[in-house]
Amino acid sequence: MAKWGEGDPRWIVEERPDATNVNNWHWTEKNAGPWSQDKFKELFTNLEIKSEIADFKVEVEKCEGEASANNRKGRLIFFYEWDIVLKWKGSSKSGNKYSGTFKVPNVSEENDVKEFDITVSMKDEDGEEASEIKKVLQKDGVAAVRSQLGKYITELKEEFTKGMILPKKGEVKPDNVVNHKSGFNKTKVNMQPVTSEKKELGVKIEVKTIKDTQKFQCKASEFYDAMTRIEMVTAFTHGPVKLELFKNGKFELFGGNISGEFIELEPARKIVQKWRYKQWPSGHYSTVTLDIDEKSDHTEVSLVQTGVPSAEADITRGNWQRYYWDSMKKTFGFGSFIQ
Repeated sequence: MAKWGEGDPRWIVEERPDATNVNNWHWTEKNAGPWSQDKFKELFTNLEIKSEIADFKVEVEKCEGEASANNRKGRLIFFYEWDIVLKWKGSSKSGNKYSGTFKVPNVSEENDVKEFDITVSMKDEDGEEASEIKKVLQKDGVAAVRSQLGKYITELKEEFTKGMILPKKGEVKPDNVVNHKSGFNKTKVNMQPVTSEKKELGVKIEVKTIKDTQKFQCKASEFYDAMTRIEMVTAFTHGPVKLELFKNGKFELFGGNISGEFIELEPARKIVQKWRYKQWPSGHYSTVTLDIDEKSDHTEVSLVQTGVPSAEADITRGNWQRYYWDSMKKTFGFGSFIQ
């Protein structure tokens, strides 16, 4: 590491009291789960829904899920996924009592608040009055619940922005803080398709080996995490991810376009995968070896991919560059921004 005033500023160890995460260079994560649980209780306990025919109060019955706030070089990425059930009860103007639930099965960053699916149930739906009350709850009640969920998201980002972005030496506060979503359920990444027709298993395939070397402005452990931590893989692939981080564990990226399994995992040093593009001949896998070598001021990654169908070798090389390397550099600040 260089001393303050020498070398690349992204690798400088500043003389500061906390001496941690200088220039916000490293990936840091805070667990926002307990805070979120408390916030939901605060937002929904005794929430009142009033109408001309009845008044109701709401409270939390079930709240299961997780949330985290992540920072890498001034970028904040929030992940949250909750399954929430709210109880409501109240009385009509005629004195009849009613109760039921609001169910919100997928409160997550993949959707806007207005897209959350909120359903209303009643214990006793018989009668004209009950029918009218349910209509009120489906309109005014759902709107009130949606409003509180919006407050949760806003306050989550406000609360966990504090202290996540550390000021550089001489600065009072950070600039250009950006909030990112994980990218779940966005338009799928359209990787460049193969040009040859799909072949059946058992047909001899002509193959090639791809070799590439890339330099990343990060530590070896950070690159390894970006390839193996589900929240980081989700962030740079901008789509659903399945990841089992153990030998013979399966993975799926880019909406299932890329799949395979881990053959070897050596933290901060090496990753070996069985790897295939779904449009390759059925059952055909290549072998990807990533050797990770941390230098004094950067990390060098060597890619060797054997068994790539010859007709798709150039396309596959280009997809590694575009959808892996360029995207990782842009998302995590591992290199110059790709315009």
